[in-house]
This record gives sequence, C-alpha cells and structure tokens, in this order.
Amino acid sequence: MTRIVAAVFALLAITGSGASADTRHEVTGLVISVDDKRTGFVVSHEAIAGVMAAMTMPFEVRDVKELTGVVPGSMVAFTLVLDEQGAHAEKVRVQRYQSVEQDPLAATRLSLLRDAADRARAAAAASPALAPGALVPDFELIDQLRRPVTFSQFRGKVVAINFIYTACAYPQFCFRIANHFGVLQRRFATRLSRDLVLLTVTFDPARDQPEVLAEYAKQWNANPDHWRFLSGPMTAVQQLTDLFGVRFYPDEGLLNHTVRTAVVGRDGRLVALIEGNQHTAAQLGDLVQTVLEK
Repeated sequence: MTRIVAAVFALLAITGSGASADTRHEVTGLVISVDDKRTGFVVSHEAIAGVMAAMTMPFEVRDVKELTGVVPGSMVAFTLVLDEQGAHAEKVRVQRYQSVEQDPLAATRLSLLRDAADRARAAAAASPALAPGALVPDFELIDQLRRPVTFSQFRGKVVAINFIYTACAYPQFCFRIANHFGVLQRRFATRLSRDLVLLTVTFDPARDQPEVLAEYAKQWNANPDHWRFLSGPMTAVQQLTDLFGVRFYPDEGLLNHTVRTAVVGRDGRLVALIEGNQHTAAQLGDLVQTVLEK
C-alpha cells in the first residue's frame, strides 16, 4: 500500500497538483477484492481527473465501517483523499444497478425492469443468491454443439458466467454483457481452456436451442471449446439462475430480466457476483486477471 501512496504523489508531482494540502477526488470503479481486515480494497477504477489514468490499485480506509456491504464485484463510488498523512478512501458507496437511458423506449423498458427488480427482491428473499465465498453446486446443461457440460469438469480453472437470451431487443443489456465476454476472449486468448472458461447461459431455453446459440455465438467468433453457450431443460436453467440471483419474467413475447455476471475461482467458490451492466469489459477483465493470478 505504501508503494501505491508513493505512486499517487509521484503522479501528483508530474501533473502539477499539490499534495501538501488536502485534495479530494471522486472515484468510481469495480471492486476486485477486499482485504480480510476490511481496512482496504482493490478497485479497477475509471480515470481520476488530474491524478491518474484508469487502472487497478488498492485504497486504504480509515474506518472499517466504510466497507460495510462492499464485496468483490460491487460497483462503488468514493472520495479519494490525499493529504500529508498519505492517501485514503472515504464515503464509499455501493452503486446499485441503474440505467441512464433516456429515450421513450428505454424508459418503458426501465419501468418494466424496475417492476422486475421489485419481484426479484421478493423472490430473492425466499431464494437468496449465492454469496461470495460460497461453493457453487454442480450443474449439467448442454452447449451450442449439444455436448453435455457439467460445472464440476472445470474444477481447477477460473470460470466466468453470464446470462442472456438471444431475442433481447436492447443492446445495452444482453448484447453488452455477451460482448464483455468477447473482450475477455481476446484479452485472455492464451489462457482460455487451460486456465479460464467462459459460460453464457440462456434463460430462454425453449427458444434458445443449441443451434440458435451456435448462430448467436458467431457474432463474437466464440470458440466452442472455451466459450460455451448453455441451454437445457427449463427446470435446470431455473435452478441455476436462482443460484446466481437472475430473475426473468415474460412480457409480450420478450423477457424482463435482471443482469448478473459471476466469477468463480479454481476451487469452485464464488469470488464475485456483479449486478447490472455498469461495469466495463476492462474492469471485468481486471477482476478475472486477479483471480487467475491467485
């Protein structure tokens, strides 16, 4: 942490900002990890104007209460304070999923999503999603080549999981989430299959048969040996979506749904469960990179 503080002040010297007086900067990013004593956390953050470019780095807090509710995969906003004693984060806020779309179609969609979210919270109370650190139970589905796939076959590898349906009409939802995996496929090209597996699960298996998923996968040149698009019986899909807190409801031929992306460690335990689509592909990649290196 001391090296990071030194780096901050070195950057301030380069940019001409003063470090002798208190300065405060607003920061947003994706939490990569939280230390065991909850005195600091690592964040893949956006650029901090006048201080540093977007990067992944640790931040200290001076009150452990600052990190209440903060877990890997949380989107957060906080104030970075630079003073003569060093650097620390304060006023840490977890940012719940919200879309900033303003057009009428999106507004209608967001209203439906809010209704879905209300129902999701009620369902979650009865069937809570896995928490970070929990062992992910085994499951079996089929991929886009109709090959059986079990989660247990990937033990010893890092697994990233997202949830989509191919008929989703809004690019900021399923398409964006799937595209994030397309970026991961390029970033970790040399580690796929050997160290990392990508699983994209449809929650609309009646329409998303393997052949439909295979066609959908072509948009990202997905290699079916390391990026599996999974379908199967609705009961099996529902059990899996419940595990990860994904809720979906039919509406005039489409599905209102929540958005979740999971990262599971080599030991089969959930590392992070990211809510929504506010994170970038780069931030997701930084999280995966950290888990790969553990």
